[in-house]
Amino acid sequence: MKKRDWIDIALRYSILLIIGIIGNQFFYSIFSYITIQPVFLLLSIFYNPALISSVIVINSLPLEIIGACVAGSAYYLLLILNLSVPNIKFLKRVYILLFSFALLLIVNILRIFLLSVLYVNQWPFFDITHELFWYAGSILFVVGIWFLSVYLFKIKEIPFYSDIKNILGLRRKRKK
Repeated sequence: MKKRDWIDIALRYSILLIIGIIGNQFFYSIFSYITIQPVFLLLSIFYNPALISSVIVINSLPLEIIGACVAGSAYYLLLILNLSVPNIKFLKRVYILLFSFALLLIVNILRIFLLSVLYVNQWPFFDITHELFWYAGSILFVVGIWFLSVYLFKIKEIPFYSDIKNILGLRRKRKK
């Protein structure tokens, strides 16, 4: 590995560490507003909602969009996957992040909208649907978005593994 490769690894993992120290609040502060507003606008097409901070009220039913709804952890996981892959040029890495974040945002807005409609219409299976979206759906969304990004952007490396392999390969060369 060249000095440039070491700098690249240090920079990528330093960014992850800094954001990890700041916490998911970083993503919640960015994505809360741009998640709540489109959900409110979509609901406005079919209902007469009121928006009070992070609560949308429809027919006296409060729909609170909490941090977990915003999915800050999912954005962080996509960032981790992106930054733990070596050999991606800066601009391509930015495009991958923009694509994956935008896709997650769109899917999340539609998920919250759908769940809101089910809740307002008092669908009998709302609770189980909400739980399925929460546990299984969130994992499938992130994995699906990552695999789609890998396919579309032709990513050949494996997160973390490729970095470890490169580092260990360097150590073996030094021993010889």
